[in-house]
Amino acid sequence: MLIPNSSPSFLPWESGEPALRWDEVFCNGNPLALEIGCGVGDFTVQMAALHPGLNFIALDYYNKGCIKTCKRIDKAGLENVRVIRAEARGFIDACVANESLQMVVINCPDPWPKLRHRKRRLVNTEFVAYLSQFMRPEADFYFATDFVDYGLDVAGFMSVQPGFANQLAPDGYRHVLEGYPVSKYMRRFLDLGQQIYYVHHLKTENK
Repeated sequence: MLIPNSSPSFLPWESGEPALRWDEVFCNGNPLALEIGCGVGDFTVQMAALHPGLNFIALDYYNKGCIKTCKRIDKAGLENVRVIRAEARGFIDACVANESLQMVVINCPDPWPKLRHRKRRLVNTEFVAYLSQFMRPEADFYFATDFVDYGLDVAGFMSVQPGFANQLAPDGYRHVLEGYPVSKYMRRFLDLGQQIYYVHHLKTENK
């Protein structure tokens, strides 16, 4: 049984319900940013505070994480973040209009480290191509991982992904990204001497 989430930052949307009207949700017409897998929200709060002109949709499937994220948002007094508990594709298809996202963020998704499981990874060429239709021209795409193989894989395919321009040439990744918050999860690996792989691309003009 799910723990109820009564936070004003939480949107109790369910699959099959009408699409959300973001101008009504946020009471403004600011561009949208989507974080897929917000975890417990420490990154979300930092990023939303850094970009007050963006309306952040923090998406996660785990109820406890959504509750912790909401508590952080409410404590920070942020008005430009809403949290949704939903599966990413179903939610995006239902509630995100084409060319409406100014930013997409995916931090430390499950790396599925075993070779036979890597086809289950969320971020691949097909998923990025899917996301691109919802992104505005010049929209930011950020990916971060603590898993070396995953970081090199995403940096590699993004360098030739149609419709995106690499912002971290020549290698396509960095281990430090200025202006990009470090989550508590990332800090755990940094404190162990492990590196984070950051990837940043811009969506180019749609044809």
